[in-house]
Amino acid sequence: MRDHPPSNEGTMSRTPDDRMPDDSVPDDSMATLPKAASRPAGKVGIGTHYLRYSSASVLVMLAGLISFPVLTRLLDNTQYGILGYYETWLMIAVAVAKLGAQHAIIRFYPYGQEAAGLSRFATNLFLLPMLVSLGLWALAMTVFFCIDHFGGASFSPVLWLAVLSIPLMVFVSLVQMVLRAGEHSGLLMVTRVSWRWLELVAMLGAVIALERTALAAYGGKILAAVIVIVFYIHWVRKNLEFSRQALDVSQFRMAVRYGMPLVVNEIATVLLISIDRIMLKGLLDDFAVVGIYTIGYSLALQVSMFMHAALSESFVPVANRNYETEGAAGVRSLKQQVLFPMTYASVGVGVAIWCVGSEAVQAISGAEKAASGPVFAWIGTMYALYPLFDIGGYGLLLHKRSMTVLYLTLFVAALNIGLNLWLIPTLGVMGAVYATVVSYAVLGVATCALCPRELRRLPDTRTLLLALGAAAVFVAVVQLTGLFGLVWPWTRLFAAFGLWLLLYVLPVLLLDARLRQLAAGWRKRA
Repeated sequence: MRDHPPSNEGTMSRTPDDRMPDDSVPDDSMATLPKAASRPAGKVGIGTHYLRYSSASVLVMLAGLISFPVLTRLLDNTQYGILGYYETWLMIAVAVAKLGAQHAIIRFYPYGQEAAGLSRFATNLFLLPMLVSLGLWALAMTVFFCIDHFGGASFSPVLWLAVLSIPLMVFVSLVQMVLRAGEHSGLLMVTRVSWRWLELVAMLGAVIALERTALAAYGGKILAAVIVIVFYIHWVRKNLEFSRQALDVSQFRMAVRYGMPLVVNEIATVLLISIDRIMLKGLLDDFAVVGIYTIGYSLALQVSMFMHAALSESFVPVANRNYETEGAAGVRSLKQQVLFPMTYASVGVGVAIWCVGSEAVQAISGAEKAASGPVFAWIGTMYALYPLFDIGGYGLLLHKRSMTVLYLTLFVAALNIGLNLWLIPTLGVMGAVYATVVSYAVLGVATCALCPRELRRLPDTRTLLLALGAAAVFVAVVQLTGLFGLVWPWTRLFAAFGLWLLLYVLPVLLLDARLRQLAAGWRKRA
């Protein structure tokens, strides 16, 4: 889900009239790269946060590289499609059940006032939303049970597990938002990695020991979540103080007013990400087709997690802090600092996936899953490039323009649904792929176009042209050589990787002294 910036409670955001220095393009000197933003004592910088989050993403991806090929071999396309289908409904339900509390936690965390304001914050923006959400879930469960028991609906056991896990996922989300807002990136890193590896063991264990079905896999997934939740309960009891005297319903109402438009936005985002699975099932009536799409999309989400999620989690709290202390100039300086290496990374990863994404799916999941290859190639490339638009155009929520974000996401979600209705009946799985790519392209461009001018920052021209030029050379050589006639997916991947290092990585390092100096600085700090 898209993340939103934290802010000091009760502090008004700066107005759009903040003045900015000239948006100049940096030259070859490292002196043109911005200095690290000032930060409060005891807080680490965005580089440390990103190192932690990206390291966690690598370890989570490593677990995925183990579980993904095993599950795609143990579960057929139909069972994998069932997992993806019901997971979509779960994401929508959890988005509603959180009542926007996760957005309020990020936006109104008491930065600079943690000692004095944390009790009131924890009571009204964490505990109270959790209790209200639990009550609404209990009421919905009663209705759900009556429909199943007396109405003869006979819901799937996988659906029941998904419904029962809703309050667990809400609690996890709220705790992780508190950790993220408080910049506890180290603890968040450890718990996420531990959770993913527990999930790996539990899911594979259930599928191998019990049965090769989506039900067994989902049961293992919930077991892992319960173990992590036990630790989170311990952390909450130790670190968050709840007080009846601190109870302030008006603060809760304020948080709901702020968060509910973003709840609708989150639901629209879920629909943008996952409605394809529901529509594939509805229009083609085949879980196997849903499975083909889900396999390719799941692998693409690993790219998003590493390229975008870790960066966003590092960037948003620091950007918010800079905005509150330094104004728009601090945010733009931070964006310039982030976008310089990110441009080379996004273009490089995107072009590699575009050229050999299909081979990657076959190498990992086997030749029988080859139909998922084009899904990964298109969507993986899209996810590699999207962070450039999202970071460069970040700013609407700093101006508290949550309704603009909502309208934009609703428009793009509606566009995605319309394209699916048009393309899926004629193109099948690839119709859903093309609809997703076009929708995200519109979202990225619109995000940058609507961003307040004083906050907008795009990659500098020199960096972008050098990255695109090296990428074009790599694509041309891959197409002309056909990867030397190699057939086995792994050998094609190794050959492509060698060409990528030679034709993309090496040229950008040789031609951009700033990148070499930046890499040297990273090695020194490491």
